[in-house]
Amino acid sequence: MEWKLFADLAEIAGDRVVAVDAEPGDTVGDAFESLLEAHPALRDRVLDDGEVADHINVLRNGSNVHHEDGMETRLEPGDELALFPPVSGG
Repeated sequence: MEWKLFADLAEIAGDRVVAVDAEPGDTVGDAFESLLEAHPALRDRVLDDGEVADHINVLRNGSNVHHEDGMETRLEPGDELALFPPVSGG
């Protein structure tokens, strides 16, 4: 499974696409933990008191997992995972 990382998250991890040890049947949370294990520098940026910070969007197939089963959402074959920090522009 792969995570697509955006903005400063990609810079912190060193790449925009990061492969993790997760497969169909695992949860988004499992894939997220695998990402943080592989790139521990992300922890300070995406976690708040051990939970995903409110301002970080966790997406599966373009939809926020908050609208599904949260981090307990089950992964299916072909799923695309993404992390979006808050982005502003001008």
